[in-house]
Amino acid sequence: MTILVTGGAGYIGSHCVRALAAAGYDCVVYDNLSSGHREAVYGFPLVAGDLSDVKKLKATLSDLKIGGVVHFAAHSLVAESVADPLKYYENNIGGTVSLLAAMRTCGVDKIVFSSSAAVYGAPGRTPITEAAPAKPVNPYGETKLAIERLLRAADTAYGMKSVALRYFNAAGAAPDGNIGEAHAVETHLVPLVLREARTNGGSLKVFGGDYPTPDGSAVRDYVHVLDLADAHVLALQYLINGGKSGCFNLGTGSGASVLEIIQAARDVTGADIAYELAGRRAGDPAVLVAGADKAKRVLGWRPSRSGLFTMIRDAYRWHSRHPDGFGK
Repeated sequence: MTILVTGGAGYIGSHCVRALAAAGYDCVVYDNLSSGHREAVYGFPLVAGDLSDVKKLKATLSDLKIGGVVHFAAHSLVAESVADPLKYYENNIGGTVSLLAAMRTCGVDKIVFSSSAAVYGAPGRTPITEAAPAKPVNPYGETKLAIERLLRAADTAYGMKSVALRYFNAAGAAPDGNIGEAHAVETHLVPLVLREARTNGGSLKVFGGDYPTPDGSAVRDYVHVLDLADAHVLALQYLINGGKSGCFNLGTGSGASVLEIIQAARDVTGADIAYELAGRRAGDPAVLVAGADKAKRVLGWRPSRSGLFTMIRDAYRWHSRHPDGFGK
C-alpha cells in the first residue's frame, strides 16, 4: 500500500516516513517545504505542494494510487499562533479541509492525524487521559481540536476512518544522525539545552524555579521521536484492520523536569551547561504528564526508546553533526 505523508519533510514526519518504509509501506511525501527540509526526505519521492492546491492533491492521490494518509502538515509555533491566529486557522484547518475533500473525491478513507496535547490546555490533574476536558489555551491548540472534530464529522458523514494522536513533548533523533530536529526558530527545550552545550553561549533560561515539583522546575512528558513514529505506523495498521476512529495520547506516563533535562544533557555531552532562572511564563502548568494506557492497550504501542539519556544522546548526535541544520 502507498501512503501519502503530508508534512513528511518535517521533524516527526520524516522519522515517520522511515518507520512506514521499514514496516513495508511505500511512502510519498507531500510538503510545501515552508518549514520542512528536502534533505530530510532523501530516498523517498517528494511532491512539493501546498494543501490548498486541491488539484495537485487530487492528482497525487489518484495517480499514485494512495491507500491512506498520515497528516503532519501544519504550523506549530504556539507564540506565533497567538500573534497571528488567522495564519493558523487558514493553514491548519483550511489545509485539512482541502485534504479531506481530495481524499473523499479519490476514495481514500483512512487518515492518521498528528494532533497534540495542546488540545487539553492546562488541565488540573495528571496524568492526563483522553477523558480529560479539551480546553485549548492558544490558537494552535484550538486548530488541532477543530481538526479532530472535523475528522469525527467526516467519519459520520462519509465513513472516513481516522486516528488522532495527541502527543506530548517530542525529543531525540534517528540514531544514525542523518535526520533530526531543525527549526528556523527553535523553541523546544532539548535542542536549546544542547545548543548551550555546544556553544556555551550563556543564553539558556529556565522559566520558573518555584513550581510545586521536586526541584522547582516544570515537569513535562518527553517521548522519543522514533516511538512517536512507531505509533503512527501502528495507528495506520489499526485502521487498515478495521479499527474504529478515535484519539490516543502518546507519552511515557512519567515526566522529567527542566533541571533533569539539563543534568541529563551534561551527562551525555560532558559540558557544563549554564542557565539562569527566569520568571514563570503565563499559562505554563507545573506538570503535564500523559496517561497513555489506551494507546498501549488498543494499538499495542510501547515507548521503548524514551529514556532521557537515549533521547538526549540521539539528539546530540544529530546536532553535533548538523550544527546549522540540513544542507549546511
